[in-house]
Amino acid sequence: MSSTFKPTETNTEKPKKYNSSRVRDHLANERTYLAWMRTAIALMGFGVLILRIRAFHPPMLPRPGYGWKLGLLFSVVGLLTVLFSTQHYFCVRRDIDEDTYEPSDRWVILFSLAVTLLGAGIIYFVSTSAFNPLELMVSE
Repeated sequence: MSSTFKPTETNTEKPKKYNSSRVRDHLANERTYLAWMRTAIALMGFGVLILRIRAFHPPMLPRPGYGWKLGLLFSVVGLLTVLFSTQHYFCVRRDIDEDTYEPSDRWVILFSLAVTLLGAGIIYFVSTSAFNPLELMVSE
């Protein structure tokens, strides 16, 4: 009994193995990128919170104040964090692939400076705001 089934040729080459160290480097890069994304979302969320808090506690001052500027600044820094971290992720990915990765201090310094300035803005905003809304009322 002759079979019409012919075995197909199999590929005798073994699947390409990736260097486990390189895989770990890529996974670490991805985790770092996701941490930057969480930070950006938190910054933008905090900016929106600062902007919207006026809806729950309207100021008694006739002028708009500086809270909206601080909220806008937080949101802009959050958006810039998304853009810069995405660019950094792809640069690090390429450097890992080419085995030319060298850590850079500029992003750490830049982001630390931005967060320091935002923190100083919050301290200024809180210290110049009246703690008792009745203090803002002008007696007639």
